[in-house]
Amino acid sequence: MKDPIPTSDDSPSRLGRAMLFAAWVLGLALLVLFFNGVIERQRNPNPDPVAGTTQTGVPQVVLRRNRAGHYVAGGRINGKPVVFLVDTGATDVALPLSLARRLGLALRPGGISQTANGTVETWSTRLATVDLGGLVARNVRASVLPNMHGDEVLLGMSYLKQLELIQRGETLTLRPHSAP
Repeated sequence: MKDPIPTSDDSPSRLGRAMLFAAWVLGLALLVLFFNGVIERQRNPNPDPVAGTTQTGVPQVVLRRNRAGHYVAGGRINGKPVVFLVDTGATDVALPLSLARRLGLALRPGGISQTANGTVETWSTRLATVDLGGLVARNVRASVLPNMHGDEVLLGMSYLKQLELIQRGETLTLRPHSAP
């Protein structure tokens, strides 16, 4: 017996083809969202750190290193969410001009600073609060860099000097200095 010759009635309907196309588009969109989340977690493994306590009741935040070897974490400046990059080589907390404007920071002429990208003119400001996982500092000195790109804030020593930093393996533990 011979197979019958296909007819136009055997082909999928227009509605069926449209649904198949929509399913492929939806599947690809879900894959993009999934892998975008995976990449973001690799860049920032600490999106919302929370302070725990040591056995003696001292608050501490433990950060995991990202794939590039940096400590990146979510936090807050003046109550607004930001992304911090821990930078012990930075004198001040440093942020891009565009972010400073979005945060509504008052800017004063800051002078000239030497950065990894060379000499730049900066603005200075004071941050009412800087919060990393519940470790809050008040009235923190900051520099605003007009040529700094992106939205990451360099979490420099004007904040970090108030903390004890302990690096072990792939983690960095931050906690207030111990009382003498």
